Amino acid sequence: MALTSLDSMPRRVLMFGGKGGVGKTTVSSATALHFALAGRRTLILSSDLTPSLSDIFETEIGATETPIPGVPNLWGLEIDPDEVMRRWKVKFGPQIYQAAQVFVDMPYDEVVDYVAMAPGIQEEFLLDFILEQVRNGPYDLVVWDTAPAGDTLRLLELPHKFLSHLRLAPKVYLNMRDKLGLNQVPFLELIDSWQKLSHEVASFFRDPANVEFILVTIPEALGVYQARRLVGEFAQYGLRIKHLIVNHVIQEADSEFLRRREAMQRPYLELLVNEYQDRMEITCVPLLPDEIKGTERLRRLEGLLF
Repeated sequence: MALTSLDSMPRRVLMFGGKGGVGKTTVSSATALHFALAGRRTLILSSDLTPSLSDIFETEIGATETPIPGVPNLWGLEIDPDEVMRRWKVKFGPQIYQAAQVFVDMPYDEVVDYVAMAPGIQEEFLLDFILEQVRNGPYDLVVWDTAPAGDTLRLLELPHKFLSHLRLAPKVYLNMRDKLGLNQVPFLELIDSWQKLSHEVASFFRDPANVEFILVTIPEALGVYQARRLVGEFAQYGLRIKHLIVNHVIQEADSEFLRRREAMQRPYLELLVNEYQDRMEITCVPLLPDEIKGTERLRRLEGLLF
């Protein structure tokens, strides 16, 4: 299968993206299971607003790294925006408050919450968190079940928005220093460290030696057209998609209903093959009779992918 090429590529992060409802979570979960069974310490992470890892693995996962029962080397994590910001405040809150005390006399929470409103901070820290897991954490690989396509693309705009804000910030703080007659502005040191962090995050996630993006779709109009837009928009950021998974493909049309569905899917499959077979590896996953829940069924899907 096409994804077997990933076995020989020592990627640190595998990102799965696409339109909502195309099976990103099940495919990414089966992929994480594959690498865990191969002996790589793997974290399957979902940043979807409505994560379903707990349902698929049939175990409560939530906002802390949770070992998946019966699967050595595999942990799960569902991290929503509130949890991202909670962790950001733990990491940066004390620094922010210490620097802000030069200017204002306000309660700790008000200062940190105000700074947290800066554009791009939430997304920036999510990328920083993932980077930290593979650089300093216990994991060999992070398999990332991203939010639906629009939110994934918003991540690609970073750290540009965040850096744009940071580039303006020193002028503001230096002006405040002059007006207040201060000798130092500790915020500038903090901003400088954030700028370095932002560049580091951007360099890591744009390096194909570190990160592979795998696009998931289904052979229907909305799924295919969204996938085509994603390929073009990724290219605008200098990113190339090399793996396409087409989910829910009807391969045995043994009823009138399935024959009609197969006829509907055929032109979309031909479109994808004609347009992308020379640019990316395409894996077709058949429509399965059972819902994918539990490690046993995930192993069946893993066998179709690898």
